[in-house]
Amino acid sequence: MLFFGGDYNPEQWPEEVWAEDVALMRQAGVNIATVGVFAWSDLEPEPGRYEFGWLDRVLDLLHAGGIRVALATPTASPPPWFSLAHPEALPVTADGVRLTHGSRDTYCVSAPAYRAAARDIAGRLAQRYAHHPALAMWHVHNEYGTDCRCDATATAFRLWLQKKHGDLSVLNEAWTTSFWSQRYSDWAQITPPRATQYMPNPAHVLDFRRFLSDELLDGFIEQRDLLRAANPDVPVTTNFVQGGWVSVDHARWAEEVDIVAVDHYPDDAGTGAEEQTAFAADLARGWGGGSWLLMETGPNLIYTAGRMHSKEPGRLTRHSLGYVARGSGGAMYFQWRQPRGGAELFHSALVPHAGPDTPVFREAIALGRTLRNLEVTETEQPTASVAVTWDAPSWWALQGPGLPAGDIDYLAAVRQAHRALYRAKLQADFVFPGVSTDLGDYRMIVMPHLYLVSDEAAAAFRDYVAAGGTLVVTYLSGIAEPDSRIRLGGYPGAFREVLGMRVVEWHPQAPETVINLSAASSAGTALTAERWIERVETAGAETISLYADGPLAGAPAITRNRYGAGTAWYLSTALTDDSLQALLHQVAVDAGIEPVLPDLPSDVEAVRRGDLLFLFNHGTEPATVGDLLLPPGGTRIRSAHVEGAPVGRG
Repeated sequence: MLFFGGDYNPEQWPEEVWAEDVALMRQAGVNIATVGVFAWSDLEPEPGRYEFGWLDRVLDLLHAGGIRVALATPTASPPPWFSLAHPEALPVTADGVRLTHGSRDTYCVSAPAYRAAARDIAGRLAQRYAHHPALAMWHVHNEYGTDCRCDATATAFRLWLQKKHGDLSVLNEAWTTSFWSQRYSDWAQITPPRATQYMPNPAHVLDFRRFLSDELLDGFIEQRDLLRAANPDVPVTTNFVQGGWVSVDHARWAEEVDIVAVDHYPDDAGTGAEEQTAFAADLARGWGGGSWLLMETGPNLIYTAGRMHSKEPGRLTRHSLGYVARGSGGAMYFQWRQPRGGAELFHSALVPHAGPDTPVFREAIALGRTLRNLEVTETEQPTASVAVTWDAPSWWALQGPGLPAGDIDYLAAVRQAHRALYRAKLQADFVFPGVSTDLGDYRMIVMPHLYLVSDEAAAAFRDYVAAGGTLVVTYLSGIAEPDSRIRLGGYPGAFREVLGMRVVEWHPQAPETVINLSAASSAGTALTAERWIERVETAGAETISLYADGPLAGAPAITRNRYGAGTAWYLSTALTDDSLQALLHQVAVDAGIEPVLPDLPSDVEAVRRGDLLFLFNHGTEPATVGDLLLPPGGTRIRSAHVEGAPVGRG
């Protein structure tokens, strides 16, 4: 059974609305509701005084309507009384400003009072509801990622550093503290990264991001263990959220949740929203080792550049089924009913302010019917022959100080690599070399900006190529060890041997600079790039494309090296979208990788999950696939064979 539903906030509405909500949920085919995410002040209005009666009635009402519950612990938003009683538990910014109550996430995860209060409310919910017949899963907290730089955090950070490095001399070496007279002689001298005169130590900043991920995880585990102890048969999860501000390594966290659940809100009103949907779903499937769940998305709005874009008819369905096609155990939304007040009073909802007689709710009814009729299991997942690397610490390191260009963007580079494969109609997985050196049986791996690489990971990629794999490495990969110390001898230090080349100089260019390359023999056409070029010296690799103009005219730009039974490519420049797509398409062809369906129209996406083939027409014109006509914006789900177009592995 696929889940269909989303966040339900009955505490925001009079009780007479609840029966109407359940009736509408039944009409739409909703079978799960997330309850209680931000309800701490309603559950515990005063210290030690608990009000569970209203939640009892809500859960009983939902159960009577055949709707299951993802019951949340409300610890992302402590109530006002807690913040007044424990001001030391309010978060402190890097500038030393202690924030005040008045929004969500006003907590410090390292504050003892907060951790104790979080355990208390989670434990009481566990005692009361662990065996409620409506309970489908526990939803701990909400979108972990809150940052704090207070003294309690400093104490926890020092303990974490001692556990990681063991000895202060080891930390000094890892952080290169001889630079700028930063050598520490006592653990007490170390604080979280705070506002300072000039650039901070990048290794210090990177370790703090790692610490914060682990500290937040400890807070999750404390609640998870209480919930599991109350009823081991009920799965426990939390909702992963992406963003440059999020100090959470989700690939590591995935090992601690029973279900990988993600929130995803595309921010492109154009076709980029569909590409982002595919990216987020493929990444979540990688975190989950196959199965995962879309916990939140916007049903009828896309938020882009500070504006709300209303989804066109059919887009709610296409996005929702896009996640399901890529392995999600359902489609859930924020939120069920649009609120009358509060900071997110105009946030997307299945039941908007205009009520159920609206396009979004009518489309939800049809979508619910479709999901009820789909027969898929967790073990039925998309399969891919190509993968993209993902590494949160590399992302954090490339947000650090002292980099050679201000427009370096790890997330944009990974998205571009995935987007190029998506446009080439190739299904992609993700691999996580910072967590596991298992690279699977992929015929091709694309490595964008894998800045931090351990010796073990470098060896795994070398063995992968030697055994016959195809590896495509972009600039800014293999540059540093995990503690951000540079690998000497020329870039990319971790991969020079397998690539048969080295880089001796970086030449970052102005963002608007157009860089022309000679025709790549594999891509067949001239290529263009932007922003970045490098001076490459080959040491066994063959030059596939040269810089055609600029300061490095005539020098190698793209190389290819035969290593063992495989091939390793190096891209020393930032190819434009069209050029990267053309190159990766040809590399995939050379590696024997086929799309899910051959000869698809440009606006049509095909995804295979188990015995089902999902077809999406993202264009404004009808499209034909085999014997099937897809209307503009239409979605079709068929058996895995379309007449005249057999399904391949891609």
